[in-house]
Amino acid sequence: MAIQIKTLEQLKKMRVAGLVVAEALRLMREAIEPGVTTLDLDAIAVKVLKEHNATPSFLNYHGYPNVICASVNHEVVHGIPNERKFVEGDIISIDFGAIVDGWHGDSAFSVGVGNIDPEDQKLMDVCDESMWRGIAQAKVGGHLTDISSAIEEYINSQGKYGILREYGGHGIGTEMHQEPHVLNYGKAGLGPELKVGLALAIEPMITRGSARTQVLSDDWTVISADKSNGSHFEHSFALCPDGKPFVLTAHDGGAERLGRLGVEISADLS
Repeated sequence: MAIQIKTLEQLKKMRVAGLVVAEALRLMREAIEPGVTTLDLDAIAVKVLKEHNATPSFLNYHGYPNVICASVNHEVVHGIPNERKFVEGDIISIDFGAIVDGWHGDSAFSVGVGNIDPEDQKLMDVCDESMWRGIAQAKVGGHLTDISSAIEEYINSQGKYGILREYGGHGIGTEMHQEPHVLNYGKAGLGPELKVGLALAIEPMITRGSARTQVLSDDWTVISADKSNGSHFEHSFALCPDGKPFVLTAHDGGAERLGRLGVEISADLS
């Protein structure tokens, strides 16, 4: 399938979906504390979707049963919400997507519950920063693996982490998952050329140990093979007509985090 290139008007529609995702994730993050369950967070996302006349990207996607993916500790991605209550020291990864007028937004974050192991906090900080480093490398005329290489290089510079090989980012637009697949590792300068109108979801997934994974009997939940804790961050962004990036699923369009890396965001969607 060809890579979908969007007009500015279409990117504006994606921004609407992106803001629904951003708001839901903000409310879920605020609600995370001991005693809360991942089903409680799923209910928050359902409420936000209803308030914005949006529909979920994940529900019934290849049979997936919920609105969010909620992965705890050594569950790295695609965890199904359940009634297990959070306890102090857990780390939680929440992934959520929304559709507005046929256009998707997709984003994820990891966060700790109360006081957590400092090494788990570093794991999440490294994963988060690697995502922003990847987005910052996306330049019109560059190549897809410029993003991949920047993610891998930063993670490896921070310690010994397992970068998941079987899972990665993706194009996004009128479908949640589109071409191209975006690896979180590899040599720069390869793959499709980055063009104005391209929208990508960038999502590094790493563990404190092995990069090897297993899928549980529910056919969804991906765990680290060595049971080491994992982290997952994701944002959807686009390259706008002015040649600059804009993070569709960040409230500020990515201005603060990309600004730290010397990258100015597009004024086209501001």
